[in-house]
Amino acid sequence: MPWPFLQRLGKTPTMQMTDNTILITGGTSGIGRKLAEAFHDRGNRVIVTGRRRDLLTDICEHRPDIVGLHLDLTDPGSIAAAAKDIRDRFPELNVLIANAGISRSEDVTSPDWNASTGEEIVQTNILGVIRAVAAFLPALKTQRAAAIIATSSALAFVPRAEFPAYCASKAFLHTWLISLRHQLRGVPLEVLELSPPYVQTELTGFAQAKDPRAMPLASYVDEVMAMLERNQHPGGELVLPRDQPRRWAERDGTYESLFAIMNPA
Repeated sequence: MPWPFLQRLGKTPTMQMTDNTILITGGTSGIGRKLAEAFHDRGNRVIVTGRRRDLLTDICEHRPDIVGLHLDLTDPGSIAAAAKDIRDRFPELNVLIANAGISRSEDVTSPDWNASTGEEIVQTNILGVIRAVAAFLPALKTQRAAAIIATSSALAFVPRAEFPAYCASKAFLHTWLISLRHQLRGVPLEVLELSPPYVQTELTGFAQAKDPRAMPLASYVDEVMAMLERNQHPGGELVLPRDQPRRWAERDGTYESLFAIMNPA
């Protein structure tokens, strides 16, 4: 069905699962890397970016067809250089997965607590996503079918209090993406929010990757890919069934009880 007809109906095309050119920030480890591999397996051209050159080398050695680019989202010069490189080499870019993020616990009762951790999180989790979207949105808007996927968190809906800046950064992304989606409603571009639960990655350190309470990384990405294939993301949100109670806690009147379970006194 051609885009002009869809536009007259007020609809946007759904993201295709193959034959895309996909850029994944923070794509060298964790959820980003697993998504890169899953999309690569489905016949997409995949470009991953990251700050650590050793991890870029590693993924490219294991997947020679994946392109690795150094990118520091806290450095405007690095973003400008990467954006120009991608415009020149991959003018067909039609999917951005803004996945780069960091997490740190904070104890505000400590006499040593200061703003440095929160500022670092804001730089990567908030400004990094905004900068990535700003850099690549002009190119994405020229494509007939494009998508932006940003990685938020189920903690955007009910926070873990020991990660105050991290949870708040994801709550920011949730509301920011709603506005982005609304403003781009007349453009053939999907805006999707990925809201992972606690997954076995090294986001908070090595222990998380082995924590039996966390969802296995491969299982999580398999579920996400299945949801994308079925176009199962109402309102543009990729929230697993197990996380729906947290997503709708305020609506359902269960916020206080869920918060207490997640943050025992």
